[in-house]
Amino acid sequence: MPYDVIIAGAGPAGLSTALFLLNARPDLAGRVLVLEKKAFPRDKTCAGALGGRGDSLLESIGVRVEVPSIPISGLRFTVPRGFSERTPGPIGRTIRRLEYDAALAAQARARGVLLVEGAPVCQIRVSRREVEVTAGEEVYGGRVLVGADGLGSFVRRWLGLSFAPLKARVVEMDTERTEGDPPPHVLHFDVSDRGLNGYAWDFPTPLDGEVRMSRGVYGLVFPGHDPPDVARLLDRRLESIGLDPGSHRKRQMLERGFEPHQPFAHGRVILVGEAAGVDPITGEGMAEAIQYGAVAGTYLAKKLVLGHPDFADWRTHLLRSPVGTDLFLRRWGAYLCFRYARRPAELLFARVPGVLDQAARLFAGGRPGRKEDYASALD
Repeated sequence: MPYDVIIAGAGPAGLSTALFLLNARPDLAGRVLVLEKKAFPRDKTCAGALGGRGDSLLESIGVRVEVPSIPISGLRFTVPRGFSERTPGPIGRTIRRLEYDAALAAQARARGVLLVEGAPVCQIRVSRREVEVTAGEEVYGGRVLVGADGLGSFVRRWLGLSFAPLKARVVEMDTERTEGDPPPHVLHFDVSDRGLNGYAWDFPTPLDGEVRMSRGVYGLVFPGHDPPDVARLLDRRLESIGLDPGSHRKRQMLERGFEPHQPFAHGRVILVGEAAGVDPITGEGMAEAIQYGAVAGTYLAKKLVLGHPDFADWRTHLLRSPVGTDLFLRRWGAYLCFRYARRPAELLFARVPGVLDQAARLFAGGRPGRKEDYASALD
């Protein structure tokens, strides 16, 4: 067993798990292996909005990912009868995953993480004493395995877990800015299409030294419902603001909603990040991936002290953590906002300033506001 921990996937969840583990156990430097199926720099379909809580967590262990970015200080929320906009101050930034993930990988390597690129996991064998992982043509042995291999997680499938009944379809593209766009420090969420269980977005994005726009549509698919044609919805939206849909390259993907009843672990294997599930209301994944890593890294640091680490309590530990509690509430919030109480929810976000301020505060990583902030909701 040359490695103590093998991590499948070198996205923010996997790399953060490694970084927080080594922060707690520096003696494990050189014994934490991350296997990445692609080679850096590699791109990922993503709007690139990174909540301030993600940066704050990494900075707490001395990691700062310096890449081109656009500071974000406000949110705009559009409903059928207008919009509300609040700019409470710095709450995060937007980045490009092509640059961010490569820079985070470099930080991890500098701290003693072993990273193998071009190594897709294709076979797993777990015994009472070790985990054996085949990636490409190589076989690696370790004490435990972390599945941080994203949406199509091989580790999740090996555990026998379903894709997840709560999922989303997403389409995204980069365009130039238009006259009607919000200021370049504001994230825009548009829920004016009540036929869509989700939203359209317009986020500023740093591209080729300029401020461009990431535009897309997020469509949540409830169990038993037909998936939305997000590409057609995006085309229609682009035409409405004077852009030619055919002149820009679209990127589509699926997302897996968090399902709190899943075990997320078996034997010597645990799941983190998108392999476990993301926020189903917004599909946000980056800051939550870092939160997953912070929880998993410190958890593993304690478990590895045991001769035979037991992960039977990983699900409970995750659900009691800040990220697990937040994801649990957001899962039920998705049903409330998009199925059972959509119009009241729209009204709150559009007309009660404290609600949008609260959303910005949570995106940044602050604590919930006082109940007095929402007193006008009762008027």
